[in-house]
Amino acid sequence: MPLPAPFNRLRLPVIGSPLFIVSGPDLVIAQCKAGIIGAFPALNARPSGVLDEWLHRITEELAAHNRDNPDRPAAPFAVNQIVHKSNDRLEEDMQVCAKWQVPMVITSLGAREEIFTAVRGWGGITMHDVINDRFARKAIEKGADGLIPVAAGAGGHAGVQSPFALMQEIRQWFDGLVALSGSIAHGRSVLAAQAMGADFAYIGSPWIATKEANADDRYKQSIVESRAADIVYTNLFTGVHGNYLRGSIEAAGLDPENLPSSDPSKMNFGSGGNTKAKAWKDIWGSGQGVGMVDAVDTVAERVDRLEREYHAAKEALAARSA
Repeated sequence: MPLPAPFNRLRLPVIGSPLFIVSGPDLVIAQCKAGIIGAFPALNARPSGVLDEWLHRITEELAAHNRDNPDRPAAPFAVNQIVHKSNDRLEEDMQVCAKWQVPMVITSLGAREEIFTAVRGWGGITMHDVINDRFARKAIEKGADGLIPVAAGAGGHAGVQSPFALMQEIRQWFDGLVALSGSIAHGRSVLAAQAMGADFAYIGSPWIATKEANADDRYKQSIVESRAADIVYTNLFTGVHGNYLRGSIEAAGLDPENLPSSDPSKMNFGSGGNTKAKAWKDIWGSGQGVGMVDAVDTVAERVDRLEREYHAAKEALAARSA
């Protein structure tokens, strides 16, 4: 579908997915200046009053960039809200988002009509994470503007369905905005996401291995050194199934091949479940696309590379079709 302003001025049809702990103002500003949508979880701004400071800085720096570069404006940014009963900051954080009129709000782990209505009220749009068609239908029924199908292989909390199956089912009935997530780390994969019917590619893990990311240097290097076979899918650490780096699990003294299951009713984002290791801080999330990441780069360098790969893939496809 035609993208609404200001989302139609992107350099690439890419959203940098919000990464717990890792995404902050430095990463988001760099992504937006490079021409893709940058995003961060509201819960990364701690304590809660810091969210206002972050949104002030992001808004002002992007506005200054646009004044200085009218021919190369920054992409808009997004804030991720965890819509779950464990998030006691949600209402306060939504008020701060309303103050700064955040262009896009990404909701996860719960679809609430009042959240979608509030964002629409200040002129923003909402995108909701889903792992199957049933959750997708519920989100749209409650008023979400768009969907983020989180397919097999995505980093962090992820589903198990093939992106082909998930996209086909959703596009049978929904013609609104869709951002496909799941192992996208190369320009040709961005093009493939569009071919499957997505408006955006939703990319996460490659941004961990950037100089602007708020990640431990060991985490960044682990992203560079890992391949798809090094990703472990488990619900032990938060109660929700997700993908994590094998090396970080082993470093915590656990056997990746023999992990127990956690009680999903006791969802906890960061406690480590029945372990002493904390999810995201000690146990590092990652998607299966990490095999395409071979260095710690700046965001600008990574977007440049994605753009080259994307256009090379389009040219190659055109040549094969000629």
